[in-house]
Amino acid sequence: MLDGFVSVAVRTPHVQVADVQHNVQACIDAIEEAYEAGAKVIVLPELVLTGYTCEDLFLQTELLDAAQDGVQALARETSDLDALVVVGAPVVAGSKLYNCAVFLAGGEVLGIVPKRFLPTYNEFYEGRHFVEGPCEVTPIRFAGQDDVPFGTRQLFVCDSMPQLVVAAELCEDLWAPQPPSIEHALAGATLIVNLSASNAIVGKAAYRRDLVSGQSARLVCAYAYASAGWGESTQDLVFSGHDIIAENGRVLAESKPFGGGAATTEVDVQMLCSERQRMSSYRCAPSPEAAGYHVGHFSLEVEKTLLTRYVDPHPFVPAGQRERAARCEDVFSIQAFGLAKRLAHTHAKTAVIGVSGGLDSTLALLVAVRAFDLLDLDRHGIIAVTMPGFGTTHRTHSNATQLSDALGCQLREVDISQSVRQHFADIGHDESVHDVTYENCQARERTQILMDLANQEGGMVIGTGDLSELALGWATYNGDHMSMYGVNASVPKTLVRHLVRYVADTCGNEDEANVLYDVLDTPVSPELLPAQEDGTIAQKTEDLVGPYELHDFVLYEVLRHGSRPRKVYRLARYALGDTYDDATILKWLRVFYRRFFAQQFKRSCLPDGPKVGSVAVSPRGDLRMPSDALATLWLREVDSLSADRQD
Repeated sequence: MLDGFVSVAVRTPHVQVADVQHNVQACIDAIEEAYEAGAKVIVLPELVLTGYTCEDLFLQTELLDAAQDGVQALARETSDLDALVVVGAPVVAGSKLYNCAVFLAGGEVLGIVPKRFLPTYNEFYEGRHFVEGPCEVTPIRFAGQDDVPFGTRQLFVCDSMPQLVVAAELCEDLWAPQPPSIEHALAGATLIVNLSASNAIVGKAAYRRDLVSGQSARLVCAYAYASAGWGESTQDLVFSGHDIIAENGRVLAESKPFGGGAATTEVDVQMLCSERQRMSSYRCAPSPEAAGYHVGHFSLEVEKTLLTRYVDPHPFVPAGQRERAARCEDVFSIQAFGLAKRLAHTHAKTAVIGVSGGLDSTLALLVAVRAFDLLDLDRHGIIAVTMPGFGTTHRTHSNATQLSDALGCQLREVDISQSVRQHFADIGHDESVHDVTYENCQARERTQILMDLANQEGGMVIGTGDLSELALGWATYNGDHMSMYGVNASVPKTLVRHLVRYVADTCGNEDEANVLYDVLDTPVSPELLPAQEDGTIAQKTEDLVGPYELHDFVLYEVLRHGSRPRKVYRLARYALGDTYDDATILKWLRVFYRRFFAQQFKRSCLPDGPKVGSVAVSPRGDLRMPSDALATLWLREVDSLSADRQD
C-alpha cells in the first residue's frame, strides 16, 4: 500500500564546456549513481548537456545538433531505469532557441518545458541567445520523436502514484515576481523541479536556500533545485553545485556549495495533498486540464520506497538547545499573555490553581506567575491549592508547597479524604474497591473545591490538563477536565517537560530551580490510588495509557498530517524503533485510536485556552469531530498490521 513517499535525487555532473559527448556520459554516470541510491525522480542542472557558459557558441548549429543527439543518447542509455529524469538542454523550435528542461522516461522524451524568464542583466545575458518560452503547449519534433509536447504549462503525472505530479521551471523563473511554479502548483503539481545555473557570489547560498524553502512553503509542495557546478567556465563566473530539496518550507537535503553536488531524499506527496486539502485558501483547479495544462503520464514502482530522510521522533520539541529554548519562550509567552488578557478582561485579581507537585500543575502555576507579573499584580493573588488525598505522596506534596512558597504565591491546603469518604457513604461505594468511581470521586471533589474557592475569592480556576491527556481522554469528566481557562490545553506532554526545565534553567532562583528539577524527576501520575508501602507513587500514567513520547508522535502524524495507521506505524518504527519494538508500537497505537475516538465527548466541551502550536483539539478551532464517530476503520487497519506482523 502506497504511503506517499518517493525518492528524489538532484545531481550536478562535472561538465566540460561545449563537450556534449563528455557531458552525456557524465549525466549517465550521475543518473545511474542516483538510481542505485534508490531515486525515482532524478534532476540535473540547466543546460547540463552543453554547459551553461557556452555564450555565443549557442549560435553554432554544430553544438545544438550535438545537444539534440545527446538527449536522444541519454534517453536510450537510461531507458531501462525505473525513473523520471529531467535534464537541461538547448532546444530549437520554430527557428528559435529555447533554454529547456527535458523530461525522459522509458527511453522517450515525455515533454519539453522552456524557460519563461530570461535574465539579461548584470552578469547574465541569456536574451542574446534564447527566447522566452510560450505557455501554450504545442507539439514539436525533437530527438527523433514526433509530437513532443513543448511549452511551460505541462504537468507530468505518475499513474502508479497519482499524487506525484511533477512540473518544471528554470533558474530565473524562481527569482521572478510571479514564478511559473505558482501556476504549476495551482494546477496540481506537488513536486517542482528547478534546473538552474545560479553562480556563486558572497551571501547567495543562504538567499538561494531561503528562496527554495520559502517557495515550497508558499506552494505547499516539494521543490528540487539542481544547480550547475564548478565544471562550468570560470571566465567571469564560478558555479558551486548547490543542490537543494525542500518540502513545505523545510530543507530535507542539501549539498554543500563547492561540495559533492548531490542531494537525495524522499518527499511525501501524500502529506502535501493532505495539507492542501485542509487549507481553504489553497484554491487549486479540479484538474490540470481545467487549468489549461497539458498532462504527460509516466509510471514508477514506488511501493517499496526506503526511508532515509530525517523523521523527528519528537515533533513537538526541537532537537537543538538554542531552538528548543526559543520554542519554550514562544510557548510560555503565548500561554502567559493569553491568561493575562483573560484576567484583565474579567477584572480578576485572583487565580486559583490546584497544585499536585506534578508537571502540568507546575507549568500552569509558572504561567500564572508570569501573567500576574505582566499585569503588575501581586503574586499573593495566585492561590495555589494542594488537596492531598488517598494517593498523595510526601514527595509531590512537598514539591507543591515548596514551589508555591518559592514563587511567592498564596498556599492553601484542603485535605479531601474526609469529604470523599462522606461522598462514598452518600452514594454507597465501598472504599476498598479501587475502581473508576474511587478515582473520579477524588478528581471531582478537587474541582469542586477549586471552583468554589474561585467564586469565594472573585477569581478564576486555571486549568492544568495538557494536549496529550486531552487526546487520550486521560481526564475525569467534569473533574480535572474542567476549568475557567486551560493554559496547557494545546501543549503536549513531551513539551510540558521542556517548558518546566526551561524555567528551571533560566529562573535565577535556586530554591525554585531545585523544586522544578525534582518535579521533572517525579513519575507522571494522577495519584488517585494509595501509595506503595514505602510511600512512593503506585499509579504511573505511562504504565496505564502508554508512553507519552510515542503518543505525541502519533498525535502529530494523525492531526497534523492526516496520516493513516499504516503510515503512522511505519514512521514510528523508523523514528522510534530503537526505543520501542514493533509489538509495543502496535499495542499503544491501538490504544491511541481507541481512546482518541471514544473520548471526543470530553473535548467537545473544553474550556477556553490558548493555541500554541499547529496541533490542537479545541472544538472551536482545530478539531471539529462528532462524539459518536467510530474508530472501526482505523482499528481494523491497526489490526491488519498486527496480523501482517504475525504472518
